[in-house]
Amino acid sequence: MTGTISVLLRCVVFGLLVLFSVSIIRAQSTIFNIPSTDVLSEKTFYVEGDFIAHFDKFAKGGFQSFGYRTVYGVRKKMEVGVNFFYTRNGSTSPKELQPNFKYKIYEKEKYGFAVSSGTMFFVPLNKSAGSRTFGLLYSNASKIIRQTRRTRVTGGFYTVVGATRDFGTKTGATVGIEQPLKGRFTFTSDWYSGKNRFGYLAAGFSYAVTKRQFFQIGYNFGNSGRGNNALSAFYGFTY
Repeated sequence: MTGTISVLLRCVVFGLLVLFSVSIIRAQSTIFNIPSTDVLSEKTFYVEGDFIAHFDKFAKGGFQSFGYRTVYGVRKKMEVGVNFFYTRNGSTSPKELQPNFKYKIYEKEKYGFAVSSGTMFFVPLNKSAGSRTFGLLYSNASKIIRQTRRTRVTGGFYTVVGATRDFGTKTGATVGIEQPLKGRFTFTSDWYSGKNRFGYLAAGFSYAVTKRQFFQIGYNFGNSGRGNNALSAFYGFTY
């Protein structure tokens, strides 16, 4: 427990340092997998149901993950949230809690430009999910290109703090694109660099069911090989 508290404190302190260092140089909403620069409106609540699966026999690496994401807009430029995920893999069934926060450092609507920074913690709830809490810290920037039907491109970096030595890549880049298509459809794609649990290129489509609801489906291509590939589907509601 002492070790977990220590990691959480280190992540918070480092996250604040990242946040303020970025603001001197110059938002848990996501594009597909990577964080976007959006933050939820103040006093607004968001709930999302997630399904992620690699369709193969458990013995050959197949799995199904079920989870939810919740986010609350604390104030105009800040949101906090907590996610929960449960994975079926034929044997261990890990469970994990993911508290998180995001802060929009800068926004200039006139130019379609925004910068954000945030932190997500990964807290194992059983032995199969691991024995150590660690944190993901990130900063990113986005630009809307109005000449191409309001394409939004996002780029940034992430670093992992407190993970075990065998975690894999601990610092990398993030890239994303959102391209409005016809009607309520949007093409979305993003990428975490590195070979670790985040290392995927994802691509798919988002459909705005209503102004407050959306459905998103796509495919994830693992940086470590197609044995890690997975289908994912999300349904979200804001109120």
